[in-house]
Amino acid sequence: MQGKKTYQEKLFNQFRLSERVPEDNFYRRLHGSIDLNFLYKTTQNFYGSSGQKSIDPIVFFKLCLVGYLENITSDRKLITHCSMRLDILYFLGYDIDEELPWHSTISRTRQLFPEDIFESVFTKVFELCVSAGMVAGHTQTIDSAPVKANASMDTLELKVPEEDLENHLRQIRNISHRDRNQPIRQSKENKADKDQQTLSASINELQAIKSRNTKWAKDQDARPGAGAKGSRYTSNKTHYSPTDPDARISVKPGKARKLNYLSQLTVDTANHVISDIKAYHADGKDSQHLPDIVRRVKQRLWKSELVWENCVADTGYSSGENYAFLEAIGLKSFIPAHGTYKGGPDEFTYHEKEDYYTCSQGKIIPFKKVFIEKKNHTKKKEYRGSKQLCLDCPIRTACLGKSAQEKKFTVTYYRSEYERNIARVESSQGRYMKGKRQSTVEPVFGTLTQFMGLRKVNTIGIQQANKCMQLSAIAYNLKKYMKFIEKRTKSGAGVHAFYLKHKNILYKTIKTFLSPFKIPKVLSV
Repeated sequence: MQGKKTYQEKLFNQFRLSERVPEDNFYRRLHGSIDLNFLYKTTQNFYGSSGQKSIDPIVFFKLCLVGYLENITSDRKLITHCSMRLDILYFLGYDIDEELPWHSTISRTRQLFPEDIFESVFTKVFELCVSAGMVAGHTQTIDSAPVKANASMDTLELKVPEEDLENHLRQIRNISHRDRNQPIRQSKENKADKDQQTLSASINELQAIKSRNTKWAKDQDARPGAGAKGSRYTSNKTHYSPTDPDARISVKPGKARKLNYLSQLTVDTANHVISDIKAYHADGKDSQHLPDIVRRVKQRLWKSELVWENCVADTGYSSGENYAFLEAIGLKSFIPAHGTYKGGPDEFTYHEKEDYYTCSQGKIIPFKKVFIEKKNHTKKKEYRGSKQLCLDCPIRTACLGKSAQEKKFTVTYYRSEYERNIARVESSQGRYMKGKRQSTVEPVFGTLTQFMGLRKVNTIGIQQANKCMQLSAIAYNLKKYMKFIEKRTKSGAGVHAFYLKHKNILYKTIKTFLSPFKIPKVLSV
């Protein structure tokens, strides 16, 4: 007999959410694995003693984590999605007839809490991974990637010299009397301060930008499908975003120029757990951020009683200052040197003990002084021979040229640090570390950007962008943790790990208990 289902909504219904969510559901298991009660104490100072009750801080963080776990970056869509999922409602602690917080509450609460609160949640989850045995600590890989800012390139404004700023602002007003006090821009509000609107580039830098602009525009206009208006070359030295002044223009080969933030990520090689993440301005070099990253990661690992030995990164983090810094704090660097690095001029031999070079004719070029190069602000050493040294040299013209009277050249101050690092990189361990970096930190970045809501930040400002990156990393670590403990439970590895950790204590206890009976020593572990 054919059945036919007819739906008729009941006026009264007996329903228990805990009975509908399976025991092996991800969010149910996550609900029992993470404890965020410490947030009540750490966030207490951000609320008053009277007035309407706010959203529960634990519920706020759980909502944010669900957004990144489900790859949802819109707060409005997140609330709609959560209201239709029984397992997520159980995770949040809401029943089916309870109304979820308004979507704007998430945005306001995200702005209310400082970065330290998000950092504390990240550290709590990281310590959870450490306690499960997921983090080895001895090898950390570092990499960076641009994350799109919540601002459009169409809103860019030109920077102007400080003395002309007021005149420029008057000139960009509309001619209409009605709109005379309104700026001509697509952004609703200019959030940049006076320093960010002021031109800081030198005349030489502006001339170089102009030359690049001309060449770039010709190349772009020659491409098929180029617009009739022509292309516009933009630079952080000449343009700023009034919508998000902290965003910076950056570009990768084969990609369009965008307003981005730079995400610096550190990953442990044992089980790909993220040990640190932070947002930086996209116009800075990776090598400039390495000391700050290393100090932060080293402190976190030290608190978890883990010893860091190897620092692995790509060529973008290469600099003599970084090599010396890592050696000073006891870390071995596996960072390939730039292709432009040279230990000295060609056909010259360096003598490290005496600190001088010899040319192909056997003449000594001694060390003279240490100085700071003005262009790149790098520390260098100058080597210079005397005029009499090269008077009778048979290759004088080829070596010195037509006008020079003496041989003079500069070498990086950190030559010995460079050479030791290059030797490590080219060793068998260095080749192994390169493979580890490519198989560790790069896939993690791909997961965050494609599946964990980090393709674009939905906030304004570098502090808010940093919170988004930390939440994405927290969601990633939690997902890794849940998968790890599930495998360990099924395989029985957890019981074996507990035995290995406590076998000595267990043996001593048994020995103490049986010692009065004077039995033969047949017990061994």
